[in-house]
Amino acid sequence: MKKTIQVRAFAKVNLGLKVLGNRPDGYHEIRTIYQTVSLADDMEASVSSHRGGISLKCDQPGLPSGPGNLVYRAAALWRRARGFKSGVTLRLRKRIPVGAGLGGGSSDAAVTLVALERLTGNRLAPSKLIELAAGLGSDVPLFLQGGRVLGCGRGEEIYPLADLPARPCLIAFPGFGVSTAEAYQAIDLQLTSGAEKHRINSLGMRSPFPLEEWGPAENDFETFVFARWPELAKVKGRLIRAGAETASLTGSGSALYAVFASAQQINRAAKLIPADWQVHKVRTLPRAEYRRRIFVD
Repeated sequence: MKKTIQVRAFAKVNLGLKVLGNRPDGYHEIRTIYQTVSLADDMEASVSSHRGGISLKCDQPGLPSGPGNLVYRAAALWRRARGFKSGVTLRLRKRIPVGAGLGGGSSDAAVTLVALERLTGNRLAPSKLIELAAGLGSDVPLFLQGGRVLGCGRGEEIYPLADLPARPCLIAFPGFGVSTAEAYQAIDLQLTSGAEKHRINSLGMRSPFPLEEWGPAENDFETFVFARWPELAKVKGRLIRAGAETASLTGSGSALYAVFASAQQINRAAKLIPADWQVHKVRTLPRAEYRRRIFVD
């Protein structure tokens, strides 16, 4: 006998991202505000009543179907934590661009954990679930929360923030990814400059971003990414001039996003994006709606 569930894995954007310094564990200390949006991958998760392993199928060529995939690793980690011996089957349909800074892989991993708990009724304590998520990746825990979230540490320390009213959001993907490792190497060169604004204690635990409005959003990766790919800076400028409440690179890129006050503005702004880019017209997802829409009725 097999149980099956359909879930959505939503993307995120970063409403600002500051890299404060190097940590003793080899990671970087960051401050960011995550915001979930309605662009989503679709997943079907099944568990059998018989002993078995993990089977993962993905509709996007080139993505691994074994331990190299975060979804597979999430399922394996959860099975070990719960002593679960039955088979798990996962089918993933990708819509979130890979390597864009939108957190698609991390979101897929998080909803894998959530789906397996819902299917089996075998639930971990919330703190343990977050611990498992953090072991998979720095921004996986945020997708257990959803909405607008302050991220500290390497991004895995999450603090829910009050949601702002939902807004139309335009996501523009140029068709190529940015290496996160390379982007951090460029940041490291800035950190060695000795500038006060880059010292790890200069911002303390306070968020350096506006908390009662959408922007502006400052992303430290823009200096490196825009120097390498000037066309991204040009498109961001167009979005701001089109009336965006905030527009920025998300994560280390390569996607840009812009938050607007109306659907009319977003429709006009979409016409300013180069024809060979992917354009997604979505909306920001407050926490309650995010949690409700993870599970497909």
